[in-house]
Amino acid sequence: MSAALSLYRALSAVAEPLGRALLSRRAARGKEDPARIGERLGHAGAPRPDGKLVWLHGASVGEALSLLTLVEALRAARPDLNILMTTGTVTSAGLMAARLPKGAIHQYVPLDVAPAARRFLDHWHPDLAIWAESELWPFLVSETRARGIPMALVNARMSKGSARNWSRFAPGMARALLGAFDAVGAQDAEIAARLAGLGAKAEVTGTLKGGVAPPDLPGPRAALAEAAAGRPLWLAASTHPGEEALAAEAHVRAAAAIPGLLTLIAPRHPERGPEILEALRARGLRASRRGAEHALPGAGDAVHVLDTLGEMGAWLRLAPVAFIGGSLSETGGHNPHEPAAIGAAILHGPHVANFAPDYAALTAAGGAVEVRSSAALADAVIRLLGDAPARAALADAARSALPDGRGARAATMALLAPLLPPPSQEGAP
Repeated sequence: MSAALSLYRALSAVAEPLGRALLSRRAARGKEDPARIGERLGHAGAPRPDGKLVWLHGASVGEALSLLTLVEALRAARPDLNILMTTGTVTSAGLMAARLPKGAIHQYVPLDVAPAARRFLDHWHPDLAIWAESELWPFLVSETRARGIPMALVNARMSKGSARNWSRFAPGMARALLGAFDAVGAQDAEIAARLAGLGAKAEVTGTLKGGVAPPDLPGPRAALAEAAAGRPLWLAASTHPGEEALAAEAHVRAAAAIPGLLTLIAPRHPERGPEILEALRARGLRASRRGAEHALPGAGDAVHVLDTLGEMGAWLRLAPVAFIGGSLSETGGHNPHEPAAIGAAILHGPHVANFAPDYAALTAAGGAVEVRSSAALADAVIRLLGDAPARAALADAARSALPDGRGARAATMALLAPLLPPPSQEGAP
């Protein structure tokens, strides 16, 4: 065990009071479920079922959705296995309540402090732990490994910047954490190489997000559609600071060519909603925001800010054209699989390193349009909103360019097969 990981574990042993205070503050802001705070401290909210149990963990909605495809495959291949899914957000908990198959259990992941993690593992004692993407809580990972529980990291991601920071500041901890996994399935070859360079036993299995659409919310979608009253609209999704201003500039230019245009902005971090609204109004635009009251745009609003969590599936289904944010800022871009699966015409900026192979495939197939300025964004919105066949062609090309996820699911199941607990012997004592 590295010195940095040993120090982390020592600090985590005395950090529970700080964790309790953090949970209280988060609950006051609506970021924790007060009725289930105990789960975040490792107190189980359900009994452990008899028999073999596989624990899957995804940080939030996107990771949980990709893991649902594995849950389905595991239940089909091994109906004897019990399934425990953990996530860390209120939105993902609601999604799992609606989407997990009958008999599967959802719990909040415990805080990464020693008492909470140990309570969690003492109660559930899983036979296999499956982690998704890049959520590596040091104490929970190392404690699971110390108990001899097989572990796999699936749909693994590691950006170039994250790999550089691990190598520079905590190479020993990275080797200890990634080396704790018996198997690692990476989304692509570049990610596999980065993970291997940090000590992982990594192989390429592809992305589990292929073909996975976020859930629809017919009620909110219908309400917004009624409020828009047939107005042409487009969506700037998962935006970051600076991109809302570019979307506003694009709106002004596009609205001059498209009477009645409504621009929807869904920031990546909804808590920024009030400041985005203030900035839009400061530049003279009539704007509103959904917020906690679930307000709808007025007839004279130019821009409506969708500052809520877990509703992106509704907005992507409503908007025929979607700009995917984090790509005009230098964030690295966001997941194009969701809009592609739904059939939105995809626009994006040049900064897409987080999903570079996917955007390269989209570009090669003519399945997305790259824009580098607010003027280019406006021009693309004008062209696509006025040309339904062009939108359809773009959406069809996107669906054909990106993998549908079946190959990745098969490869990931093959990766997991040696780690699955053996079937229970009927009649064994």
